[in-house]
Amino acid sequence: MAAISQELRRQVGVILDRRGQVQHVIVGDSDKLVLPDLGRQRAGRSRFRGVRLVHTHVLGEPLSRDDLTDLSLLQLDLIGVLQIATDGRAASIEVAHLIPPTPTGEVWEVLPPTDVAALDLDFDGFITDLEDQFAETQRVVESREGEVRAIAVHVTSEPTDASSVQRSLDELRELARTAGVSIVDTLVQRRREPDPRYVIGRGKLEELVLDTMHHDADLVIFDQDLSPSQVRSIGDAVELKVIDRSQLILDIFAQRATSGAGKLQVELAQLKYLLPRLSGRNTALSRLTGGIGGRGPGETKLEIDRRRAKDRITALQRRIEELSKQRANRRRRRQEGTAPVIAIVGYTNAGKSTLLNALTNSDVLAEDKLFATLDPTTRRLRFPNEVEIVLTDTVGFIRDLPEDLVAAFKATLEELTEADFLLHVVDVSTEGWDERMAAVERILHELGADEKPRILVFNKMDRAPENAANLARARGAIPVSALERASLRPLTDVMMAEAARLGAQQPAYRRLW
Repeated sequence: MAAISQELRRQVGVILDRRGQVQHVIVGDSDKLVLPDLGRQRAGRSRFRGVRLVHTHVLGEPLSRDDLTDLSLLQLDLIGVLQIATDGRAASIEVAHLIPPTPTGEVWEVLPPTDVAALDLDFDGFITDLEDQFAETQRVVESREGEVRAIAVHVTSEPTDASSVQRSLDELRELARTAGVSIVDTLVQRRREPDPRYVIGRGKLEELVLDTMHHDADLVIFDQDLSPSQVRSIGDAVELKVIDRSQLILDIFAQRATSGAGKLQVELAQLKYLLPRLSGRNTALSRLTGGIGGRGPGETKLEIDRRRAKDRITALQRRIEELSKQRANRRRRRQEGTAPVIAIVGYTNAGKSTLLNALTNSDVLAEDKLFATLDPTTRRLRFPNEVEIVLTDTVGFIRDLPEDLVAAFKATLEELTEADFLLHVVDVSTEGWDERMAAVERILHELGADEKPRILVFNKMDRAPENAANLARARGAIPVSALERASLRPLTDVMMAEAARLGAQQPAYRRLW
């Protein structure tokens, strides 16, 4: 091989099976070798392909990144590179093989170059021992019953700073945790323009493929929306299910929808999202795959054709319009009951439900998860001066909330537009709280509720930075901790005064005091 390679000035390689039989002979260029198709399917996470590659390098370079990529992607038993002496002899060989994933992320081991005549490798014993190590690792993986492991990918074309990117990834991690997914690694790429087919560049795509294998991932989540064709292309490349941020949020809503109205709204949003993806879809959108991004009230509709999907969307829209009328009637009855209505708004997981519980002595579900509240919850609150108000807890907002989700939840979000004033709750203990506050203001503007009078509340002061009180004063906000009732007195005083002001303007309210 060395003599032929030196004569041709090309790389020459052989693929050997475990009996030492030559399966393929490859002749490449001076700097690369194109391997034959050994099959697209992964060889398996705990077993190897059963073949090894030995080839020459004619430029004196060591094992390359391409060599190690082939080793990993193809699950080769090992790969060896022969260096050629000036007289055409095979001078030394450099060997690399896969190892079980380590905490440091290393997935292969490269042995020091060895004189070919001095190489002493009991290959049968070596590969048996290596497969035993991988089998033990696989047993540990299989013991993680029900765990879904995902790689998160963030692509940006704007000159954003690292902290902004990290906050976005942290939020995606929280979304994944709420959906029952564990983010095991993240990939970030800055590109002038997203790749029209893969979003990320070819080199980063190759890194993603390796990453999914190294971390035994089940899922890839992109931190931005993908087109149907991009989902298919990336899914074909990584051979895993690929979803985007919107689909992850839809899945969370599907998991948490409990009321009939909530389920209808989630199903409508899912169908609107999936309709353009019903044509030419791959298994990433099949109900057979189940799991994240494919569950919920609408999951049995994922296999219907486009015509039936459109019919179902029309029917759901009619039913949701009926719900909207019913909610309007209930709101009118509440208003006839003479009590001003205050809607609690804010970013998801800002502590809105906890604040409602603290103010009204209620036991509404409040969890340290995103979108714990989907259906509006209404409670009455009577102040010491006999002033009474209606307090409504609403679904939390999030940046880049999918348009289909906003449209589907229009009947629910109407609670905001019909309220007398708003209580905007901000979690000031979270880095980037000002960006989240601005995102809520943008959504209120889109809903036509930005002109509503509001009270700005800085929540979670018990966990906020030391300067949070100064920030509250500067922003005209009321600092509170929903877990500490004593801190709520300034807020209740302002709410009582605002309710009295509304009552003075509207004589119907005067009957309460």
